[in-house]
Amino acid sequence: MPQEKRVPVGVDPFRPNAARVYNFMLGGKDNYEADQAVALRMLQVAPDTKTMAWFSREFLLRAVKMAAENGIRQFVDLGAGIPISPNVHEVAQAIQPDALVASIDYDPVVHAHSNALLDDAPGVTTILADIRSPEEIIERARTEAGIDWNEPVAIAVVGVLHFIMDEEKPTEIIARFRDAMAPGSYLAFTHTSTHTTEDFMYLSSGDLEKSPAQVRFRSREQISAFLDGFEVIEPGLTHVQNWLEEDLPLTKLAILGAIGRKSESAS
Repeated sequence: MPQEKRVPVGVDPFRPNAARVYNFMLGGKDNYEADQAVALRMLQVAPDTKTMAWFSREFLLRAVKMAAENGIRQFVDLGAGIPISPNVHEVAQAIQPDALVASIDYDPVVHAHSNALLDDAPGVTTILADIRSPEEIIERARTEAGIDWNEPVAIAVVGVLHFIMDEEKPTEIIARFRDAMAPGSYLAFTHTSTHTTEDFMYLSSGDLEKSPAQVRFRSREQISAFLDGFEVIEPGLTHVQNWLEEDLPLTKLAILGAIGRKSESAS
């Protein structure tokens, strides 16, 4: 079937999209030639980028598992991406069968796939919204997904924050979510690091420069600001592979990950 025949209304298949590039890296089929071209160029510069995609995915699932094992029954997945099993709700509900999941993404093609693939999943609500509008997300997660912000919640922000430019004030966005979270809540996030090799940073910035998903590589010090107001869980802010197993190799694309817990004494 020609590519244009399967493109949802309002979606431009000729402009690369970060969620679909990521889907390709994970072996998914919900991507277009423009996304595949970007991914293949990345792989030419850094063949281990597929490995890093899997590291990031595993970090997300382990963070969800940790939160669920600690009694969390509400999950907000910001920048959820195109569903790939096992998904957040499958991991959470294996431990907390009545867990609620708000699966949120700003990409209409992601939203379309999520609706199709998660429509019959109990306790899961898909929401088309942008992380840059935290007030809207907080309210819609409450009214549409049943998230009770007076009770602990786990928020996952994996593969998203590096697409928010400095002038869009990403630390203030996370702070607004933190303020809405009850004590005992968890925040798990990843972010591309300036430890990434220069050739990879140059390539990815050029490929996505004119897309809605420009990349902002940040230093460890800049990334640590997202943890303000949270108790940092060991091993702290570090390469995501350090959250998985010992002695996993570093990759040319460096992504840091962290999990924080809002303390009981926090207001």
